[in-house]
Amino acid sequence: MTTDLWMLVWSAVLCVVIPYPAVTVLLQLPGGFTWGVGNRDTPFTVPAWIERTRRAHANMVENLIPFACLVLAAHLGGKTNATTALAAQLFFWSRVAYTLVYVAGIPLLRTLVFAVGITADFLLLVQILG
Repeated sequence: MTTDLWMLVWSAVLCVVIPYPAVTVLLQLPGGFTWGVGNRDTPFTVPAWIERTRRAHANMVENLIPFACLVLAAHLGGKTNATTALAAQLFFWSRVAYTLVYVAGIPLLRTLVFAVGITADFLLLVQILG
């Protein structure tokens, strides 16, 4: 399998894993298990980092779809090369960093790391179109 496809696989794994630390803590909070397995009709106060984890996960889901489309288009179109491999690695590692920085609550750095991931998407697109 190509580096591009491996990075897509690991990005999907990251997407699945992101919520687990927050869910683990949430279920240990007083009333958290009942809220978690219930209908969630009433708000439940959680630490700020748990909400940031939820937003980081939602952002990963939103960004994984275009990344997956670009990686698959490059792969199926026979456009994979060293640049697409680098772009896929940049995307994956920027998403790891983005998640850690977002959960830690570092706003400006979060935006810069996000920009690296978007740049990776554009690098893939340029290779597909070129």
